[in-house]
Amino acid sequence: MDAVAPRPAGFWIRLVGFGIDVVVVMVAQFLLGVLAARRWGVDVDRSSALQGAVVFFTLLFAVLYPTVLYTLTGQTIGKLAIGARVLATDGGLLPPGAALLRAVLQWLTLPLLLGLGHVLGGLRKDRRALHDLLAGSRVDRVPSVRRVAAPVAPPPSAVPPAAGSRPL
Repeated sequence: MDAVAPRPAGFWIRLVGFGIDVVVVMVAQFLLGVLAARRWGVDVDRSSALQGAVVFFTLLFAVLYPTVLYTLTGQTIGKLAIGARVLATDGGLLPPGAALLRAVLQWLTLPLLLGLGHVLGGLRKDRRALHDLLAGSRVDRVPSVRRVAAPVAPPPSAVPPAAGSRPL
């Protein structure tokens, strides 16, 4: 079977996938706030300790969510939605340490470098952003699978019974 050359995922499609993942993290943060308010009966906005706990667990989720999924499947919900996969430069799944490094750098370089680490991916031919270069990863498009309908049995023929035979 012929191997298909990897196709790097471009900047804009990766941005869409990242946006989807940001929404996933925001939903997790909202749910954490609701659970905390129900558990302790406190308005999260009025309790700085509770706000700190929600922020801490949101940041923890924001890092562990991609780390675990990149290690297991190479895809977060956002990457799955856009048809892309995060891989090691050798084409295999990222080891846990590299996946953790990539996740931390992805979130850190966004505010610290004003997103320029991400923009770098749009300027390079291999489409690798700063966090990809430092973590030894790449983002490839997943080849689409052509779905073929299952064969259907032909309808029974309408051939009349042979002469002299009796119908059942």
